[in-house]
Amino acid sequence: MRPQILGRDEARRIALNAQGFGVPRDGETNDAAGILRSVERMGLLQIDSVNVLVRAHYLPIFSRHGGYDSAVLDRHAFDPTRRTLFEYWAHEASLLPLETYPLLRWRMERAERLDGVSREGRKFVRARRRLIDDVLVELTARGPLSAREIGGERRTKKGGWWNRHDGKIALEHLFHIGRVGAATRRGFERVYDVIERVMPAAILARPVPDEAEAQRVLVRIAARAFGVATEADLRDYFRLPVAAVRLRVREMVEAGELLPVQVEGWRHGAYLDPAAEPAQPSESAALISPFDPLIWYRDRTERLFDFHYRIEIYTPTPKRRFGYYVLPFLLGERLAARVDLKADRARGILMVPAAHGEAGAEPGRTVEPLARELHTLARWLGLSRVVVGRRGDLTKSLREAVKRAQP
Repeated sequence: MRPQILGRDEARRIALNAQGFGVPRDGETNDAAGILRSVERMGLLQIDSVNVLVRAHYLPIFSRHGGYDSAVLDRHAFDPTRRTLFEYWAHEASLLPLETYPLLRWRMERAERLDGVSREGRKFVRARRRLIDDVLVELTARGPLSAREIGGERRTKKGGWWNRHDGKIALEHLFHIGRVGAATRRGFERVYDVIERVMPAAILARPVPDEAEAQRVLVRIAARAFGVATEADLRDYFRLPVAAVRLRVREMVEAGELLPVQVEGWRHGAYLDPAAEPAQPSESAALISPFDPLIWYRDRTERLFDFHYRIEIYTPTPKRRFGYYVLPFLLGERLAARVDLKADRARGILMVPAAHGEAGAEPGRTVEPLARELHTLARWLGLSRVVVGRRGDLTKSLREAVKRAQP
């Protein structure tokens, strides 16, 4: 049976709808249930240390909802008494629904066997097992603790010395193998505690599926979040092993959990989530974080939107094309612009050092909704003004649009 053929526009609409961009926003919301539904729909929120605008895990919900109370997300992620999300390595460091925890136990068990651990990591664990045990004992007695608070320059029971750097490595190993978890964050600093004091007992008591079944469920989550995806797309969502995903996809196709399709213009075959809703034209207008699942896999971004995107934070300033922290602007069904953004909190200004339009996107149709979105972003961040710089072909018209859209 030949795979169903999907047009590129249809595939893009399915993907946007699956990610929660299919309909206009309802307006600003502080509804915890709606915020958590968004996290569940995406499957996870990636965490990143860059704070030039706002921490990465806050932006995807803003992109889908508009202004919302980020303290709601903080409570569910970092308040031990109200936790419904937990932190672990999924697509990089991530916040995930508690229900996902048993699905990642196989990854923790692999790490405990040092399977997939770097050569340097294996060497450290084998050489410093006593240190790792000491760190766990100290955390059990004194936790929760940050890496700065663990150990320090101190003598172990058996003599010898270990320092904060080694203590941090030991903590990260214990975190990776699931013996400790992230109790909270102070600012952006992770605070660790033994897993029994981090995760609810009911979650720890849940049956742990075998590795194959856990991977099938993770692929299912990725397929639901993407709508339509290649095998590589599905693998990247939770950074799953190549060979394992190949097997899981084959099994899920045979079970009817994934439908093989061919998307026009895509070199590789793809798979459709059977529950994907019929694609409708998207009316979205949203600034998208570099770490948003809509665009985090750059190869997929190029296939879906014909949009070559690279974050230029680590590119020397003279070699940057578009700016330091550039967010694509989603307008309807295309990424219509690239906007360099910075929150100047001391002066209460949302700075727009540069704005570039994409080829084929009409500047006159782009700048008005972009200006409104910038004001919404500034208001959400508690900033009083939007100031547009002079780099990029959109800045002149955007500057005027920002003035017209001033609340």
